Amino acid sequence: MSEPLGVAVVGFGWMGRVHTQAYARVPHHFPQLPLRPELITVAEEVPGRAEQAAGQYGFASAVRDWREVAADPRVAAVSITAPNFLHREIGVAMAGAGKHLWIEKPVGLTADDARAVADAVARAGVQGAVGFNYRNAPAVEAARELIAAGDIGVVTHVRVRLFSDYAADPDSALTWRYERKRGGSGVLGDLASHGADLARFLLGEITSLTADTAVFVPERARPAGTTAGHTLATGGVPGPVENEDYVGCLLRFASGARGVLEACRVSVGEQNAYGFEVHGTRGAVFWDFRRMNELAVSRGTAYQDQPVSTVYVGPGAGEFGAFQPGAANAMGYDDLKVIEAYRFLRSIAEGTPYGATLTDAVRSAAVLDAMARSAESGTWVDVPTA
Repeated sequence: MSEPLGVAVVGFGWMGRVHTQAYARVPHHFPQLPLRPELITVAEEVPGRAEQAAGQYGFASAVRDWREVAADPRVAAVSITAPNFLHREIGVAMAGAGKHLWIEKPVGLTADDARAVADAVARAGVQGAVGFNYRNAPAVEAARELIAAGDIGVVTHVRVRLFSDYAADPDSALTWRYERKRGGSGVLGDLASHGADLARFLLGEITSLTADTAVFVPERARPAGTTAGHTLATGGVPGPVENEDYVGCLLRFASGARGVLEACRVSVGEQNAYGFEVHGTRGAVFWDFRRMNELAVSRGTAYQDQPVSTVYVGPGAGEFGAFQPGAANAMGYDDLKVIEAYRFLRSIAEGTPYGATLTDAVRSAAVLDAMARSAESGTWVDVPTA
């Protein structure tokens, strides 16, 4: 019999909803888990939004101030899905109150912010999970195992891409995402953070890099009211976009491999075009998020003109078997967050981290900070190891 665990969600935009639905689905897909998440409270400062979420999803209470969650003894674990600039304050406070954390990337605005939350989690002895969801795709985990086993030989180079059109419309509202003080480093924190984590997950640590950034839509309209997601604000008072629309980066890995990481939020014609290409001395492996349950794999001894095969992952890959009975049955984005929720709750139950942790957030943030420094200086920079 599973034991109830009181959980709360702080910040109820789209990602808050995704976390909430993941908690609800965990017992269905992972009945062996000894903990059963119980929705205690939702915190959201936008008037009426928390109450609406409570009514729709069954939270026991709704509040405007996240500090009430920190003080609530019923709450043992908290999802932090508020805007980036609030991650550090809320994360440190929740850990200090003895709450386990499932926090969305990039965990603040800088590596210092991520490190502060990581240190607070370590001091409190609680578990800390981070929302690097793409590493949870069974095909990505299969690719990592294939690379580690040497199936494509010694890795020589990787290309990681994250292209999206969510900010391509020039009438997109000037929300917190476009402000340096609240959104941080633009597409670096939003998309390149995932790219840095995927690159590390597959190939190991990044030691140095050189990057170039650009803003292609320099001005947007200020919204007249509260926003959710990527709202349009035609006719509003214009204001400057303060952070990056695009980043292109060359990477060097501790293994000696080389890499390219490219991310853009204003790519017209691209919808969630995320993926990677890893090349080795005897083959290659390719993954595209839009075909999330497939890998393209080339391996053998032909070298030249070696064919590429499509591999459909199945129950033997990652957590695929908790969702589908056989290969080529599709999983989706929300399923990755259910896996993330399961690993977070398993970490709490067993006292051992599973999945992406605050250490991964700090390492990814260090890469992002290095990108920003390189783009400003126009030089290669080292990525700190601590």
